[in-house]
Amino acid sequence: MNSSSSESLFQKLAKYADTYKQAKCYWVQVLAKSSFNEKWFGEINGKEYSHSRVYKISGDQFYKLLSGRDNALFELYEVLPRAISDYLSKYESAGVQSNSALQEITNSASLSKRSILDEITFENYGYYLGFDKLE
Repeated sequence: MNSSSSESLFQKLAKYADTYKQAKCYWVQVLAKSSFNEKWFGEINGKEYSHSRVYKISGDQFYKLLSGRDNALFELYEVLPRAISDYLSKYESAGVQSNSALQEITNSASLSKRSILDEITFENYGYYLGFDKLE
């Protein structure tokens, strides 16, 4: 996200938190590069920003916050193969053309001897809660 977008997002979240005094506001970074849940403060476009109820949070920590389960995102990940399989079987039985992105992922997964889901996930979520269990 560029600095102008960050500044705008922070201002919107802070305004919401000021309007709703019991609210905690989160910038959820689903594809973050680490696992975190922290107050969002810092310098954006030369201005200092902070608010006691504005946070930034990684996807795994957000799922944990919502569900109360430490490995909630990983648990979702574990059931996705069945959901994806069910979804794809509807299209395979209908004879729908496969798209090239799916074919590329399928080929890559075959070469690495991983499932399609593991291939997509392996490099992206290793640092998230519960994902250290992947092989």
